[in-house]
Amino acid sequence: MRRKAALVVLAACAATLAFLVGGRAYLAALGPLDLMSYSDGSTVVVDRDGRLLRPFAMANGRWRLPVTRAQVDPRYLEMLVAFEDGRFFEHRGVDLWAAARAAGQWATRGRVVSGGSTLTMQVARLMEPRERSLAAKIRQMTRAWQIEAEVTKDGVLDRYLALAPFGGNLEGVRAASLAYFGKEPRRLTIGEAALLVALPQAPEARRPDRRPEAARRARTRVLDRAVARGVLTPEEAEAANGEALPLGRKEMPRLAAHAAEEAVAVDRNDKQIRLSIDGRLQTKLEALAKAHAQRLGPKLSVAIVALDNRTGEVRARVGAADYDEASRDGAIDMSRAPRSPGSALKPFIYALAFEQGLAHPATLLFDRPARYGAYAPENFDLGFQGAVTARHALQASLNLPAIEVLADVGPSAFLARLHSAGAEVALPKDTPIGLAIGLGGLGVSLLDITRLYAGFARGGEAPALYEHLDGAPALKPARRVTDPVAAWYVADILRGAPPPVNAPSGRIAFKTGTSYGFRDALAIGFDRGTTIGVWVGRPDNGATPGLVGRDAAAPILFDAFDRLGRESERILEPKGVLHVERTAELPPPLRHLRRDAPKTIAATEHAVLKVSFPPDGAKVDLDGGADALNLKALGGRLPLAWFVNGAPVAQGDWRRQSQWKPDGAGFARVTVIDAQGASDTAVIRVQ
Repeated sequence: MRRKAALVVLAACAATLAFLVGGRAYLAALGPLDLMSYSDGSTVVVDRDGRLLRPFAMANGRWRLPVTRAQVDPRYLEMLVAFEDGRFFEHRGVDLWAAARAAGQWATRGRVVSGGSTLTMQVARLMEPRERSLAAKIRQMTRAWQIEAEVTKDGVLDRYLALAPFGGNLEGVRAASLAYFGKEPRRLTIGEAALLVALPQAPEARRPDRRPEAARRARTRVLDRAVARGVLTPEEAEAANGEALPLGRKEMPRLAAHAAEEAVAVDRNDKQIRLSIDGRLQTKLEALAKAHAQRLGPKLSVAIVALDNRTGEVRARVGAADYDEASRDGAIDMSRAPRSPGSALKPFIYALAFEQGLAHPATLLFDRPARYGAYAPENFDLGFQGAVTARHALQASLNLPAIEVLADVGPSAFLARLHSAGAEVALPKDTPIGLAIGLGGLGVSLLDITRLYAGFARGGEAPALYEHLDGAPALKPARRVTDPVAAWYVADILRGAPPPVNAPSGRIAFKTGTSYGFRDALAIGFDRGTTIGVWVGRPDNGATPGLVGRDAAAPILFDAFDRLGRESERILEPKGVLHVERTAELPPPLRHLRRDAPKTIAATEHAVLKVSFPPDGAKVDLDGGADALNLKALGGRLPLAWFVNGAPVAQGDWRRQSQWKPDGAGFARVTVIDAQGASDTAVIRVQ
């Protein structure tokens, strides 16, 4: 028997010598080996810092995620080498001593005691699978020599880590670590690492989710070998042996699931797509959306968008409360769906009026019954507050003053501004453009309206929108929403809006919206650095009685800002802001008016004449008197006459605006008189 064993050993050595002598000729006959084929795996979508958001299975249904030795726990690599190929860093792809030892053990014991395959030979077999045979073994040895001639030891390990089988449709240590432990391989415990070292030798026979006892025995063998080789202490191995085995597989990560799907659909060839999303913030906001949706009730979903105001990059985009929950239609991306924004459009109405000089935050408006042809808007509470400032009207989200201002701005001009700012607006079919658009009578996506709100924090310019990095073009270009002064007026007003219960006052500027029929609840807020938009509703467009933006969406908005983990940033005041030191005494409110009180104000004429610009009490800085001051009025019957300090400025003017050039600093009394003799006066200070 010993004589026979010696002959086998000599034969193995002779075969190895022949391989070394004739290897080059045989290698030429085999042809080249594609050493990069291992990278042809799953497409992965990662966040801005390279953290995994969502992987996608290959066309054959298998998971093979990109991984390198730098992304794996060092203990795993040490145990892998100790168990599979103790002389890995000494041989050149084929370990002659190991091959001779394996042949001798087989000859003397009649069975395989230790394998002679090196890690490099295993890589050759994984890259070029063949049935087990002597010819296949010789081919592996030749390919191993070729591999180590062209790549480093690190390159060999990278290929093994990506290709090794781990049972089922799992290839590579990263896919296995995520599937069995729900974590990246750099965070493995010793017991987890030992199990993953053991699995590739017999991946189906040792699957912990199907054959836990076989998996446990295999793990123990790895730990024992690691102790024998000095990789682990006996105490570490004992503790690792006590770790529980995974009894099932976990779902692959699905962070930013909708954004990832969209990215892959756009670029089907790139194996790694990097988004501007911050994975940590995305995780927090997805958990927030899910928790609030469960609190709010069945069938409701939540969408959240967070934008970096400085760069226009999407930092988080939650398309649904739970991607996997069919009862909430989680597969539908509600951050992209056009929905009615309700009153969330009002800031843009006022911004356009401020920009055109038709109004100022201190301008008096009238919250009272009104009819515009067949259209008779009402406030949400069906009441009226009488004379109010534009600031109060916007903070209280009063419908009637907003429609009054929109009538002066013009609904077509307002809609044109939304379009020019880059918003994709959906209008009802076969319906003319009317004043109802100001209260949400159109559709716009949460992503679009959040971007428009970011313009208020950026001096009136909506940012170019980016979600893909690495040189990808913007989803939308930068566009003007309004001018810097009007943007600051709106931001200043909204920062003073009353917050929801238990939320801090003045931390962010924000506005809510509720669509007709209680189908959509919105809240959008911003500070200097970040804008966040929140939508709550049913993706099937069903009504939810009592679903109101202030109660449903605003608490989520403030919670989302808390997740940023920083203090709020104030928006800087631009040059040209008019500060009002005093406001004329307001007439008593009209709360006594009933819901069915007559509504007699026409769309083209206002019963009360008002100086809308400059507002009463304004300070006007005209840079040394070089500029003319715009004078604008609301209401009254044309033509109008303008006077400053009793001197006429314009007579018989058939427009509601004029100009006056001050001759020096001081107080000025601006008066306008209409064709019926009605008048209004604003006292301002020129400096």
